[in-house]
Amino acid sequence: MSTAHRINALRHRLKAPVVKWLGAESRPLGMPRNDFARLCEHLARADVVLVEGRSRVSGVIQSVTLSAWTHAALHLGTLAEVAARGADVQALRREGASDNTPILLEAELGRGVHLSPITRYRHEHLRLCRARELTADDADAVVDFCLQRLGTPYNLRQITDLLRFFFPYGLLPRRWRSTLFEIGHGDMARTICSTLIARAFASVRYPILPTLHRGEDGAMVFHRRNARLITPRDFDHSPYFDIIKYPFFGDDVARYRELRWEDETEP
Repeated sequence: MSTAHRINALRHRLKAPVVKWLGAESRPLGMPRNDFARLCEHLARADVVLVEGRSRVSGVIQSVTLSAWTHAALHLGTLAEVAARGADVQALRREGASDNTPILLEAELGRGVHLSPITRYRHEHLRLCRARELTADDADAVVDFCLQRLGTPYNLRQITDLLRFFFPYGLLPRRWRSTLFEIGHGDMARTICSTLIARAFASVRYPILPTLHRGEDGAMVFHRRNARLITPRDFDHSPYFDIIKYPFFGDDVARYRELRWEDETEP
């Protein structure tokens, strides 16, 4: 067996324990800062749902992207609507999802591209990003693009790249240093969920964070960024996506002076 084959065999043996370790929660569950019921009521097809993760890999992504948002999922519609598009939803039904349950498509470490009910994030801090003026036909195209990738496995190379963040960079042999970690490249987007969603929006030519340059005639020209360089926070920062929040207090914040605070002393 060649050295390359031995290395690949070792990677496959290590895959399961490595994924389990990276996915383990490293921070306790806090009080969510959004009204989950209202958020679910107002979800629209092709909304991007951002999640503030709490796992070890989430901590790495937060450090690299300087953002709390570590995971992005695409809202496809209700379970009944997803089933009507030809997707296999039997597993979701067995887990208790009803026809009206909002369904997300996400690319996740250790699971690849799969479907999930949004209820799995009921107790997490979420944010909705909605593509402004996205047409109904293009929203359908974005959803279909992602559905066609169901079952796509996560790249094993990306898992080993993640592990390198847990070692002092200067101590790694040069041949182990992925270009992901070189200055000017250093984007975790190759290893995180937002790549697939960025490709889906690129398929309908919808901008996320394009690079702008002036053409020879002085007009602004859009240059599409590589989808592998899009991170979850880019949907939050994009001027082309509306940020939709449903705070925990809901409309009660209009009576903010009546809210009960732990410290009731005068400021």
